[in-house]
Amino acid sequence: MRRKKRRCHYSGIGGQAVLEGVMMKNKDDYAVAIRKPNGEIDIEVDVFRGTLHGKKITKIPFIRGVFNFIDSMRLGMKTINHSASFCDDEEVKETVVDKALDKLSGGKGEKIMTAFVTILSVALAVGLFILLPYFLSSMLDDYVRNASLLALIEGAIRIVIFLVYIVAISLMKDIHRLYQYHGAEHKCINCIEKGRPLTVHNVMRSSRIHKRCGTSFMFLVVFVSIILFFFIRVDNPAYRILFRVALIPVIAGISYEIIRLAGRSNNFLVLLISAPGLLLQKLTTKEPDESMVEVAIASVEAIFDWKAFLKNEFGYEVDESWMQDEAGEESSEE
Repeated sequence: MRRKKRRCHYSGIGGQAVLEGVMMKNKDDYAVAIRKPNGEIDIEVDVFRGTLHGKKITKIPFIRGVFNFIDSMRLGMKTINHSASFCDDEEVKETVVDKALDKLSGGKGEKIMTAFVTILSVALAVGLFILLPYFLSSMLDDYVRNASLLALIEGAIRIVIFLVYIVAISLMKDIHRLYQYHGAEHKCINCIEKGRPLTVHNVMRSSRIHKRCGTSFMFLVVFVSIILFFFIRVDNPAYRILFRVALIPVIAGISYEIIRLAGRSNNFLVLLISAPGLLLQKLTTKEPDESMVEVAIASVEAIFDWKAFLKNEFGYEVDESWMQDEAGEESSEE
């Protein structure tokens, strides 16, 4: 089956890696596929209603990014907790704290704990990537009198902290498999959006780098924060801290619009801005093996009709006999 080379077509699906699996989301539907200890693939399909679901405010440019970020955190924690339940190292026992929370909340202890962990994670991220660079750069106030230079130094420190964090995480042994599943997730989406049938062979030869990745989003948050903090300043030290925290929703909203545009455009300026985030994905994604790709494919197929997508966007129908022949070839190669 020959096809001339085509540009990527936006599919609208996204996802994330979880423990021994992949979560894929299409509109309000999401699926989590997990490789169980016995080798089988467990698939859970559900509906996720975002914050203020259906409200017009969640559709307004630059505001919708804030809600999207919050919803991504909520769904991410939920699916990671689900994947953790398949770990066979030891039975997860309910603690005294768990029992107390369940009793006080009427059985909603897990939701409360998930919300607490999410809020704590955001607070730590704000402290590490927003406030710490400011405090470190403010120590140079007596030596650097130029406010613009101080703003640039703060931005440089923020970039260094972010890069050190990314590199340190990527070197952790336990994170390697998670990053392999991250690569499998990207490869599946790239395979579909390039107009290729979703088979193990096609996915394995697709790129593990994708413009709509969370890594790219985080880099854009850092980049946008540097620009805003450079041009918008206040003199009072207390107001500077408050100002940096208050601008976080604005930064998230702008970053979301940029990455949303990057997923749909090949404009040179957009590609230039996206380039550093794409390079960082070399660290946050790893090449998966075929068994990981099978899990990612199962997650996609549970919530997305990729054959209909190829027909509508690329103008051809997938030949089932061709799919079977290719599957046979893959088996023979093993």
